Amino acid sequence: MSANLTVVGLGSGNPDRLTLGIIKKLKSATAVYLRTDKHPVVGLLAEMELKWHTFDALYESLDSFPEVYAAITNRLVDEALKAPEGTEIVYAVPGHPMVAESAVSQLRSRCAEVGINLDILGGESFLDEAFVRLGFDPIEGFQLLDASGIRSHQLQPELHTLIGQVYDSFTASETKLCLMELYPPEYEVVVGHALGVEGEEKIERVPLYELDRLEGYGNLSLVYVPANASGDVRGRTFARLHEIVGILRSPEGCPWDREQTHDSLRKNLIEETYEVLETIDEDDPDHMKEELGDLLLQIMLHSQMEEEIGTFNVFDVIETLNDKLIFRHPHVFGDKDARDAEAALQNWEGMKAEEKRRKGIQPEAESALSGVPRDLPALMKAYKLQKKASKVGFDWGNAADCLVKVREEVEELSQAVEAGLPAEEQMLELGDLLFAATNVARFIGADPEEALTRTNRKFVSRFQYIERRLAERGSRPGDSTLEQMEELWQEAKAEERKG
Repeated sequence: MSANLTVVGLGSGNPDRLTLGIIKKLKSATAVYLRTDKHPVVGLLAEMELKWHTFDALYESLDSFPEVYAAITNRLVDEALKAPEGTEIVYAVPGHPMVAESAVSQLRSRCAEVGINLDILGGESFLDEAFVRLGFDPIEGFQLLDASGIRSHQLQPELHTLIGQVYDSFTASETKLCLMELYPPEYEVVVGHALGVEGEEKIERVPLYELDRLEGYGNLSLVYVPANASGDVRGRTFARLHEIVGILRSPEGCPWDREQTHDSLRKNLIEETYEVLETIDEDDPDHMKEELGDLLLQIMLHSQMEEEIGTFNVFDVIETLNDKLIFRHPHVFGDKDARDAEAALQNWEGMKAEEKRRKGIQPEAESALSGVPRDLPALMKAYKLQKKASKVGFDWGNAADCLVKVREEVEELSQAVEAGLPAEEQMLELGDLLFAATNVARFIGADPEEALTRTNRKFVSRFQYIERRLAERGSRPGDSTLEQMEELWQEAKAEERKG
C-alpha cells in the first residue's frame, strides 16, 4: 500500500478565495509540496505556520518545462510509494489543478498504474478571474492556448483567445510572432498580470507589435486576444476561403460561379497551372503569390461542387493528402531511412506500390508504362514514358547512342519532306525526331519541357530586342528585311553574352 496523494489548487492569487476544504487539507497533511512558492497565496500558508517543500529548484536545474513536470511527477510518486499507509501527501499548484498543469495530468496516469489513491480538489482558476476582469463570456466561443507551445494553425480569430503561461519577455515575443502570422501588427491585445490579486493586478492594452516590449511578465501573466469575426483578420484563414467559395456557389452568390461545372473549368485549371509556372520561370514572388491563389481557387471550386452533392469536401481532400504524405515518407514518419534524395524517391515509389496492393491492384501485373497521365503535354509525356521504360531495361546505352538516333530521324524527316510525302507522314517523322531528342534530354539530365521553355523565353527576349531596335529607327519587323532582322538577332545574342 502507499500514502494518499491529494492535489489542491491555490487559486488565481487572492488568498480570500482559498476554500475552507483546501485549507483543512493543507493543515492536516503529513507533507506539503508546492510546485512553486512564487504565488501570492504562499504568504497565507506562512501565516498558518505550514511547512512545505518546493520544486522551484527544478526550474533552474532542468532545461525544459516537460523535464520539470516529469521530475515533479516522479518525485511525488516515489514519495507516495515509500510513505506509510495512511500518510497524506498534498501537492499544491497555482490556480486549478486541471488547468495548465501538465504534472497533474501525468500524475493521474501514473497513480492509476501503480495503485496510488489520487484525489484532486479544484481551486479558483485564473480563467475565472479572466472572464470577470477582461469582461467576456466564454459561451460566445473561447480557446485557451499555452504560450510555450503556441502555433499559428491553432488560432481562430472568431473566438475569444486566452494565452496562458506567458512567463517572460521571451515567451511574449514567441507569442507575438505567432499571432502576427494572422493578426495585423496594430491589432489591440490585452496583457493581464495577477488578475484579481489586490495590489498586484495590472491590465494593459497594447498593439500586438508592442507585446514583448512590456515589462512585468511572470507566473501570473496572460495575453487576451479579443474575438474578431471581421474579414480583415479572418481573411488570412483557410476557413474564410472555404466560406467565400461556398457563398459564390450559393443561390445568393455569383451567377457565373454557379453555372460552372468540372468540365467548364477544366481549361481554367490548365491555364492557371501554366501561369504559376510562368511566375516560377520569371522568379517573381509577388506574381507567384497571386497566381498560386488563382490555382488554389480552382481546387476549391472543384471541391465545392462535390461538397454540394455530398461526395466529398475540401477537408476530405486535405485529409487524403495528409495521409498520403505520411504514408509515402516512411523515412520521416516511420522507421525507414533515406540517406539522400534518390533513396527518398525509392521509398516513395515503394509506398505507392504498397498503396495499390492495399486497393487490390497488383503493380506487377500492370504495364510498365502505367501511371502516366493521359492528358500531359506531349513533350512531358514522352519524357515520363521513356523514364518508365528505362526502369525495365528498355533504353539506350548513353547520350551518344541517342544522338545517333536523332541524326537518323533528321534524315528520315528530310527524306519525307523532299519526297513530298503526305502531311500526316511528315508529321509522324517529326514526332519521331522530337521523341528521340527527348531521349537525349533524359541522358544529359535535362527536362525537355524546361529546356524548350528556356529556348522559348530566349527567343521572345531576342525578338523583342529586334522590335525595340527597329522602333528606334522608326520601323517594324513587317517593314524590314530578313537580313536586317538577322543582324539585330546577332546583336541580341552579343548583349546576352555581355550580361
